[in-house]
Amino acid sequence: MSGDVPIRTEAVMGTLVTIHVVRSATEAGVHAAMDRAFGWFHEIEERCTRFSERSELMQLTAQAGAPARASAILYEAVRFALMVAEESGGAFDPTVGHRMEARGFNREHRSGEIVRTAITPDDDVSYRDVQLDPDRKTITLRRRLTLDLGAVAKGLAVDMAARELEPFRDFAIDAGGDLYLGGSNPQGAPWAVGIRHPRRDHELIDSLRVSNQAVCTSGDYERRTSGGDVDSAGHHILDPRTGASPQAVASATVVASGAMLADALATAAFVLGPEDGIRLLTRMGVDGLIVTPELERYETRGLCHAA
Repeated sequence: MSGDVPIRTEAVMGTLVTIHVVRSATEAGVHAAMDRAFGWFHEIEERCTRFSERSELMQLTAQAGAPARASAILYEAVRFALMVAEESGGAFDPTVGHRMEARGFNREHRSGEIVRTAITPDDDVSYRDVQLDPDRKTITLRRRLTLDLGAVAKGLAVDMAARELEPFRDFAIDAGGDLYLGGSNPQGAPWAVGIRHPRRDHELIDSLRVSNQAVCTSGDYERRTSGGDVDSAGHHILDPRTGASPQAVASATVVASGAMLADALATAAFVLGPEDGIRLLTRMGVDGLIVTPELERYETRGLCHAA
C-alpha cells in the first residue's frame, strides 16, 4: 500500500505482479476487486502451468489420445494458442513444452525443483496434433506431447484481472513486463510505457503512450538456460519450425486490445523476424515495434510514441 492509493504486489506465475488503481483506497469495492484480480492469476497458473503434475494442463498431457473435458480457462487458453499458431504459420506453437524442458526451462519458480514430464513425447509434434471440440469443450492430444501455455496464460490472467478493475476505469497491471493500462495515469494523461533497450541495461529504446491497451515485449535478453549473454543462442524463445532460438530479432513489442493477444503475437513476431513479424501484426490489426540485434527498427504505422 502506498499512502491512500491502492497498490499491491504479489509473486505469482514466476514473476511479480503489481496492480495499481488510481483511486482512493477508501473507495468502496477497490480492495475486493483487487482480491478478485489477483485470484485470476493464481487460478490460471494452477490450471495452465506445466510445472506441476497436479495442474489441469499436465493431467491433459497424461491423457493423450482421448478427449479430455476442459475447464473454461484451459479451453480458452488452448483455443487461443491454436488460433495464433494457425495465423502465424506455426511460428507460434504451444506444443513446444518438451523441447523447452529439454533446453533447461523446467524449474518450478516457487520450489526451485526441476520438473520432468513423465511421458515420452512423440517426435515432430505440432499444433495440428491438438483437436478441440467446441460443443463438448474437450481437448484431444492426438499424439504424446507437452503443451506450453506460457505465452498465453499470463496474458489471459492480465485480461481477466483487467475485467475486474474496469469499473474503476484508471488502473495499471504489470505482470513481469506484460502490461495492461486502463484509462489515465494519476496525472490524468495516457500511461507512458518505456520499452527496454535490448542491448543496454537500464536504458530505454523508446517510450509509448497508451490507454485501455496492453503492451507486451519478447526479448532475447530474457530468461536463459544458463548465465549466457545476449550473443549466445540459448534464450527462451524457440522457433517451433526449426527447434532453434531465432537470431534475427532482439526484441518485439506489441500493443493490442488485450494482453493475451499482445503476448502471443510478440512471441510470434519475434520468431518470424522483422519484416514478416510486422506483416503479421498489421494483418492482425495491432501495433508494434521490432528491433534487430543491430538495433534496426521496424514498426507499424499506428504506433503511438510518447512525446
